Amino acid sequence: MAFLASSSAQPKGATGVLVLADGTIVWGKGFGATGSAVGEVCFNTAMTGYQEVMTDPSYAAQIVTFTFPHIGNVGTNAEDVESHKVEAAVGCVVREDVTRESNFRSEQEFDAWMKAHGKVGLSGVDTRALTRRIRQSGAPNAVIAHEPDGNFDIDALLQRAQEWPGLEGMDLAVRVTRDGQESWEGGYWRLGHGYGRAARDAKPHVVAIDYGAKDNIFRNLVRAGARVTVVPAKTSLEDIMALSPDGVFLSNGPGDPAATGEYAVPVIKALLDKDVPLFGICLGHQMLALAAGAKTTKMHQGHRGANHPVQRVGEGWGDSTGLVEITSMNHGFAVDADTLPEGVEQTHVSLFDGSNCGIAITGKKAFGVQYHPEASPGPQDSFYLFEKFVGMLG
Repeated sequence: MAFLASSSAQPKGATGVLVLADGTIVWGKGFGATGSAVGEVCFNTAMTGYQEVMTDPSYAAQIVTFTFPHIGNVGTNAEDVESHKVEAAVGCVVREDVTRESNFRSEQEFDAWMKAHGKVGLSGVDTRALTRRIRQSGAPNAVIAHEPDGNFDIDALLQRAQEWPGLEGMDLAVRVTRDGQESWEGGYWRLGHGYGRAARDAKPHVVAIDYGAKDNIFRNLVRAGARVTVVPAKTSLEDIMALSPDGVFLSNGPGDPAATGEYAVPVIKALLDKDVPLFGICLGHQMLALAAGAKTTKMHQGHRGANHPVQRVGEGWGDSTGLVEITSMNHGFAVDADTLPEGVEQTHVSLFDGSNCGIAITGKKAFGVQYHPEASPGPQDSFYLFEKFVGMLG
């Protein structure tokens, strides 16, 4: 049913469409919410975890193309939601039609879940061809639309896609962050038991700044032995220090790190000056680098999936220097390794393209990684980083 051409006639039965800003039209079958949404089209190569992907706030203002063809076949459930904010991915593109769910943990079909959360889906698409286009030409701006009657104003959708400014220069953390301070209560998940409860008398105390965090990050901090208080993205230095943190965590999140950094970087710099231990993941890693004097850059296609090899290259790893971790990633911006100033060590690199995946600041208890050690979805090779951070705080 799908086409990748600049002037495709609408095929019979098409109830969904993806209109790229360059005029490319991709037809398919709509599912989930009706209406339309604008965003950047990216692709994710994970074979599992579509619900975690669709609820990861780092995907705000993005339309996710899943390269794995069978999406939705295990349904959805409340336990696998990574954030209760709906401001994550605005829609998704899949190869096969969404079938009835078949999993004992399922509570709702994926189609119904997408509809309930206002996310637009498009199935029946040649996702390999769309992924190849993104790899060759970069992540495009587009509008995804679903109308059960198949009536679309393509010219209006194209104009909307062309007028959308894109992610560069866009601060999205303010959309997805928490509205207020929260004492994190959730423990680690076990099959048949659900989520445990965090011990509120645990030490040390980590203040986590939420730029669009995945919940499993907080669960892993708890698992490593920390007590966690989560605060909104624009929390002031004074309010953070009033909580008497033993360390501060800088979360993942969406958008351009330079834009979010306008208010976040001065706080991070001040925390560094006070020698507060810091750990950043993804967007938090990028803003830690900005605070240390480096620069970030928009990537051609980004890294999104649960199979990305990263190598330890920095000093201080002992016998494990050179070890390769298989990691989960989701980012369209990266730290420019060529701009790392003296006193900032590169600790990890991507084996896909050599891009920066980790830094440590000399003389400080401060480090960050570009990938997602908490997984959900993805491999668990990097859980040790939470223990590394919490171990610094004793």
